[in-house]
Amino acid sequence: MSTSRIFNRLALAASLALALSVGAFGQGALAQSAPTFRDIHVDVQPLRANAGDPTATWVQQDLPGQLAQALAGRITRDGAPLTVRIDYLTLGPPAGEMLHAGATLDNILGVAVINGHETPIRATTSFYTNPIAQTMIEQSNRDRVAQLSQALAYWIAHGAYF
Repeated sequence: MSTSRIFNRLALAASLALALSVGAFGQGALAQSAPTFRDIHVDVQPLRANAGDPTATWVQQDLPGQLAQALAGRITRDGAPLTVRIDYLTLGPPAGEMLHAGATLDNILGVAVINGHETPIRATTSFYTNPIAQTMIEQSNRDRVAQLSQALAYWIAHGAYF
Protein backbone atom coordinates (compact mmCIF):
# COMPACT_ATOMS: atom_id res chain seq x y z
CA MET A 1 0.00 0.00 0.00
CA SER A 2 1.37 3.42 -0.87
CA THR A 3 2.43 5.90 1.80
CA SER A 4 -0.25 8.40 0.77
CA ARG A 5 -2.98 5.74 1.11
CA ILE A 6 -1.77 4.78 4.57
CA PHE A 7 -1.62 8.43 5.57
CA ASN A 8 -5.15 9.03 4.23
CA ARG A 9 -6.53 6.02 6.14
CA LEU A 10 -4.80 7.07 9.35
CA ALA A 11 -6.12 10.61 8.95
CA LEU A 12 -9.63 9.27 8.34
CA ALA A 13 -9.44 6.97 11.39
CA ALA A 14 -8.17 9.82 13.56
CA SER A 15 -10.93 12.12 12.33
CA LEU A 16 -13.61 9.52 13.05
CA ALA A 17 -12.19 8.86 16.52
CA LEU A 18 -12.14 12.57 17.26
CA ALA A 19 -15.70 13.04 16.01
CA LEU A 20 -16.94 10.13 18.12
CA SER A 21 -15.19 11.33 21.26
CA VAL A 22 -16.40 14.91 20.81
CA GLY A 23 -19.92 13.66 20.11
CA ALA A 24 -19.93 11.41 23.18
CA PHE A 25 -18.48 14.13 25.41
CA GLY A 26 -20.84 16.76 24.02
CA GLN A 27 -23.93 14.58 24.63
CA GLY A 28 -22.84 13.83 28.19
CA ALA A 29 -22.11 17.46 28.94
CA LEU A 30 -25.43 18.54 27.44
CA ALA A 31 -27.36 15.93 29.40
CA GLN A 32 -25.67 16.97 32.64
CA SER A 33 -26.08 20.71 32.19
CA ALA A 34 -29.63 20.92 30.86
CA PRO A 35 -31.96 21.92 33.70
CA THR A 36 -35.14 19.98 34.36
CA PHE A 37 -38.48 21.50 35.27
CA ARG A 38 -41.52 20.42 37.23
CA ASP A 39 -43.89 23.32 36.58
CA ILE A 40 -44.22 25.82 33.77
CA HIS A 41 -45.93 29.13 34.44
CA VAL A 42 -46.37 31.95 31.93
CA ASP A 43 -46.96 35.47 33.26
CA VAL A 44 -48.35 37.92 30.68
CA GLN A 45 -49.42 40.70 33.05
CA PRO A 46 -46.58 43.03 31.96
CA LEU A 47 -47.43 42.30 28.33
CA ARG A 48 -51.10 42.99 28.98
CA ALA A 49 -50.11 46.38 30.43
CA ASN A 50 -47.81 47.15 27.48
CA ALA A 51 -49.61 45.68 24.46
CA GLY A 52 -53.09 44.89 25.73
CA ASP A 53 -55.43 42.25 24.44
CA PRO A 54 -55.85 40.22 22.34
CA THR A 55 -52.02 39.99 22.13
CA ALA A 56 -51.52 39.03 25.80
CA THR A 57 -54.33 36.48 25.62
CA TRP A 58 -52.84 34.89 22.52
CA VAL A 59 -49.45 34.48 24.22
CA GLN A 60 -51.16 33.07 27.33
CA GLN A 61 -53.00 30.55 25.14
CA ASP A 62 -49.97 29.49 23.06
CA LEU A 63 -46.78 29.69 25.09
CA PRO A 64 -47.51 27.26 27.97
CA GLY A 65 -48.33 24.42 25.57
CA GLN A 66 -45.42 25.22 23.29
CA LEU A 67 -43.03 25.25 26.27
CA ALA A 68 -44.45 21.97 27.58
CA GLN A 69 -43.97 20.38 24.18
CA ALA A 70 -40.47 21.79 23.68
CA LEU A 71 -39.40 20.73 27.21
CA ALA A 72 -41.22 17.38 27.21
CA GLY A 73 -38.09 15.33 27.89
CA ARG A 74 -37.05 17.62 30.73
CA ILE A 75 -40.17 17.62 32.92
CA THR A 76 -39.54 15.78 36.20
CA ARG A 77 -40.89 15.79 39.76
CA ASP A 78 -37.51 16.96 41.04
CA GLY A 79 -37.11 19.76 38.51
CA ALA A 80 -37.15 23.46 39.22
CA PRO A 81 -40.22 25.60 38.63
CA LEU A 82 -39.97 27.66 35.43
CA THR A 83 -41.71 31.01 35.18
CA VAL A 84 -41.60 32.84 31.88
CA ARG A 85 -42.63 36.48 32.14
CA ILE A 86 -43.39 38.21 28.87
CA ASP A 87 -42.84 41.96 29.03
CA TYR A 88 -43.02 43.08 25.41
CA LEU A 89 -44.15 41.82 22.04
CA THR A 90 -43.82 43.96 18.96
CA LEU A 91 -45.05 43.23 15.48
CA GLY A 92 -43.23 45.11 12.77
CA PRO A 93 -45.10 47.11 10.15
CA PRO A 94 -47.12 45.04 7.69
CA ALA A 95 -44.99 46.24 4.77
CA GLY A 96 -41.45 44.91 4.96
CA GLU A 97 -38.41 47.14 4.77
CA MET A 98 -35.73 46.71 2.16
CA LEU A 99 -33.21 46.39 4.99
CA HIS A 100 -34.61 42.95 5.81
CA ALA A 101 -35.14 41.63 2.27
CA GLY A 102 -38.79 42.58 2.22
CA ALA A 103 -39.51 41.15 5.68
CA THR A 104 -40.50 42.90 8.85
CA LEU A 105 -39.16 41.74 12.21
CA ASP A 106 -41.39 40.68 15.10
CA ASN A 107 -39.96 40.45 18.64
CA ILE A 108 -40.93 38.94 21.97
CA LEU A 109 -39.00 39.83 25.13
CA GLY A 110 -39.18 38.88 28.75
CA VAL A 111 -37.50 37.01 31.58
CA ALA A 112 -37.24 33.33 32.49
CA VAL A 113 -37.03 32.63 36.22
CA ILE A 114 -35.56 29.34 37.49
CA ASN A 115 -34.99 28.96 41.23
CA GLY A 116 -35.09 32.74 41.65
CA HIS A 117 -32.46 33.31 38.94
CA GLU A 118 -33.70 35.67 36.22
CA THR A 119 -32.44 35.33 32.66
CA PRO A 120 -33.48 37.78 29.91
CA ILE A 121 -35.11 36.01 26.97
CA ARG A 122 -35.90 37.13 23.44
CA ALA A 123 -36.95 35.69 20.12
CA THR A 124 -37.32 37.30 16.72
CA THR A 125 -39.18 36.09 13.66
CA SER A 126 -39.54 37.49 10.16
CA PHE A 127 -42.87 38.27 8.58
CA TYR A 128 -43.28 38.57 4.84
CA THR A 129 -46.42 40.45 3.92
CA ASN A 130 -48.89 39.06 1.42
CA PRO A 131 -52.27 40.17 0.06
CA ILE A 132 -54.22 37.83 2.36
CA ALA A 133 -52.44 39.14 5.47
CA GLN A 134 -53.36 42.68 4.46
CA THR A 135 -57.06 41.80 4.30
CA MET A 136 -57.16 39.48 7.34
CA ILE A 137 -55.13 41.60 9.73
CA GLU A 138 -56.32 40.07 13.01
CA GLN A 139 -55.72 36.50 11.83
CA SER A 140 -52.35 37.51 10.44
CA ASN A 141 -51.38 39.08 13.77
CA ARG A 142 -52.61 35.99 15.61
CA ASP A 143 -50.40 33.78 13.44
CA ARG A 144 -47.41 36.07 13.98
CA VAL A 145 -47.84 35.92 17.77
CA ALA A 146 -48.05 32.12 17.60
CA GLN A 147 -44.81 32.01 15.57
CA LEU A 148 -43.06 34.26 18.09
CA SER A 149 -44.23 32.10 21.00
CA GLN A 150 -43.03 28.97 19.24
CA ALA A 151 -39.64 30.52 18.48
CA LEU A 152 -39.24 31.58 22.12
CA ALA A 153 -40.18 28.11 23.38
CA TYR A 154 -37.60 26.60 21.02
CA TRP A 155 -34.80 28.86 22.27
CA ILE A 156 -35.67 28.27 25.90
CA ALA A 157 -35.77 24.48 25.40
CA HIS A 158 -32.51 24.31 23.46
CA GLY A 159 -30.48 26.05 26.10
CA ALA A 160 -29.89 29.33 24.39
CA TYR A 161 -30.51 30.99 27.76
CA PHE A 162 -29.60 28.44 30.43
